[in-house]
This record gives sequence, C-alpha cells and structure tokens, in this order.
Amino acid sequence: MLVRDEAERQGATAEPGADAPETPARALRPPQDGTAGDTGGTSRAAGTDGDRPAGAGRSRPRTSGVAQYESHGARVFVAHGTYDAASIAPLAEALRTAADTYARVVVDARGVGFADSTFLNLLISAHRTTDLRVVAPSARLRRLLELTGADKALKVQASLAEATA
Repeated sequence: MLVRDEAERQGATAEPGADAPETPARALRPPQDGTAGDTGGTSRAAGTDGDRPAGAGRSRPRTSGVAQYESHGARVFVAHGTYDAASIAPLAEALRTAADTYARVVVDARGVGFADSTFLNLLISAHRTTDLRVVAPSARLRRLLELTGADKALKVQASLAEATA
C-alpha cells in the first residue's frame, strides 16, 4: 500500500526505493486488495468511519468470539462481539455440541455488543434441547429479548454464579 505524503499531494509519488519515473498520484491504479484507492489527498482511507459524521451509517465490526469452559457441571460460553448471520456459525456449532453432552449450558452474554434474529434463534433452538441459561445480557441484547418475548421463554440470569448453581 502506498503511503502518501505532502509531495504526493503536490502530484508526485513518494514510493521508497522506486526507480520508476514520478507519476501523478491520481494516475496510480487502485490497490488489488479491495481497499480504497486515491483518497483525495487525505491520510484516511475512503469509507472509514472516521470520515463520516457521528452516527451516520457506521458499520459494526464483524468480530465475534467465544471462550468456553466447564463450571459446576455446566458448559459455559463467554460470547463477545457481533453476532449475525455472517458470524454465528462457530457459536452455533459449539452450542449444538454442548447440548448433546451437557444437561445445562450457559451463555455469558455480557460482551455481546450486537445480536440480531440469528443469535436470538440460536438461543431459542438451544433452549429446546438443553437447560440453557443466558447470563447478564447487555442492555441492547436485553431489549431484543424483551421486545420479542424471548426473555420470558429463556432463563435470563443476572450472574454467572446464579446460572451455574
């Protein structure tokens, strides 16, 4: 990836070690890795959240993860990040496997920043096959559970100690 400096903004490239003649920055081809090409002389890549007004169409990061361990005979999953159709598969597979082995499965949802209907459907499916307990959902997730009525069907508990007792 090219690094643009003041000389590039003036119309010349500043690629270290390049023996090629200088060409205007706008004549450069866009990168082949899917990132933004010419940024119009700014130091930020086009399309990043930094060049949008606050709250205007910000995208959610596509990162999620899950740690798991056993506690008091229950399988505990510590979920964090974003859960939607693009990121649910690892957690879904782990919950299905745990439901076959453990009578009680706990999802510690304190770190879940975003969850859509895919995550909600996974919780309900797991609830049908095992004693599923959801621990300390974030305010956003709690609101989703309340709006859909899932908070009445699922065992939502305030603490991990309560869920594994």
